[in-house]
Amino acid sequence: MKTIIISVILLFISIQAFAQHEHHGMDTTKSMDTVKNDIQEMPLEKDSLDMQQEMSHMFSLSLPMNRNGSGTAWLPDESPIYGYMVHTDNWILMFHGNIFLRYTSTDITKEGSRGASMWDAPNWFMGMAQKKIGSDGLFKTSLMMSLDRLTENGNGYPLLFQSGETWNGERLVDRQHPHDLFSELSIAYTQRINKEIDITGYIGYPGEPALGPVAFMHRISSFNNPDAPLSHHWQDATHITFGVGTLGIRYKQFKLEGSIFSGREPDENRYNLDKPHFNSYSGRISINLTPNLALQVSYAFIKSPEAIEPDINLHRTTASIIHSYNFPSLGKLNSTIAWGLNDKGDNHKEHSFLLESNLQLNRLNLYNRYEFVQKDPEELNLSGFDHDAKFNITALTIGANYAIMQFNNLNLSLGIQGSVYFTPGDLKTIYGANPISAQVYFKISPPLISNKSNMPNHH
Repeated sequence: MKTIIISVILLFISIQAFAQHEHHGMDTTKSMDTVKNDIQEMPLEKDSLDMQQEMSHMFSLSLPMNRNGSGTAWLPDESPIYGYMVHTDNWILMFHGNIFLRYTSTDITKEGSRGASMWDAPNWFMGMAQKKIGSDGLFKTSLMMSLDRLTENGNGYPLLFQSGETWNGERLVDRQHPHDLFSELSIAYTQRINKEIDITGYIGYPGEPALGPVAFMHRISSFNNPDAPLSHHWQDATHITFGVGTLGIRYKQFKLEGSIFSGREPDENRYNLDKPHFNSYSGRISINLTPNLALQVSYAFIKSPEAIEPDINLHRTTASIIHSYNFPSLGKLNSTIAWGLNDKGDNHKEHSFLLESNLQLNRLNLYNRYEFVQKDPEELNLSGFDHDAKFNITALTIGANYAIMQFNNLNLSLGIQGSVYFTPGDLKTIYGANPISAQVYFKISPPLISNKSNMPNHH
């Protein structure tokens, strides 16, 4: 707990200093009457409005910045943006992130033997910079970091039925692994051929290949949920890949991408940069049919993703629809539907399905997540079951948080969340019939920058 407090204090000071630098002319001593309006839509200074108009998508001078997702993936153009922007003579900089200070208990009714309780602080922080090169070139660089290793220890935080990666050479089961200190160090260059065509090259060490939907922490539909999806390693776990190169071409609202990357998941040392291998590949087609929708389908061959199963390769296929809609007088609704299939061969084809939404009503956020995922005995570290057994796991999560105030341009919210798990019959003696988890948290996050799409000026 002491480590969590110290880490969060350091992060809070850093973010506060950044916010004060960017908004040095703002009066940060606001009454509670004005806080309500500030959280709903942060007042922008004149130079902030200019930044909003001039900043394009990170990979296209012809697209709005609202389409920025994780890696090179797309969000809908109507997606809200939370963060800070700084404008210099040659660069446009943007910063965003999330901190959850929380207490969680994964089996409050003590139905099974795998529940756990913990104080922790899931967190991530990202900085991006872009610079126009000539009239049609765009250079972009990104840095994403997390102090999960300090705030959650090496074995991560408790989460029933979660699986993926290892600690001390053993599978992490019923726990979500911590993310690496450096989750993205990437550069990209985009050449605009004309208003309808772009060609982009992207290199990350680490980075994110063209595979799956926007990673869960960057989706507004899961922006207020502290937990990773149980289907994380079926859909978007490759958002931290040590060695990735992507080439993409956009035509109007369509984009075709291909990547080569290292298949192995990050190792247990969360502070180093793992050795790149470039032994895997992926392809993705993205389509934004309207400003409210972002669709993608993708496929990848992933060589030896898990260190504990070095001889097993994986074929992953995903599809997703992300929806964003801003109600004029009600609020903002953001939703994601995602499907993912992991095929290990030898009759090991496991499906996953996710449906999540977030409804922002002024200072109140209401959110939910429904998941279905199939996992085998090895994934859950279970003995005594047939090798080809497959367990159908279902979970429903409902949560809410309320923005209590804005302090030095940081949104401070209190939240509560609960999940119920529908255990397969064969596992009820281990997990219980319907274990229930609950958590309370204090969230620190940036304010709203943009409500709507802002197309850059075309020249």
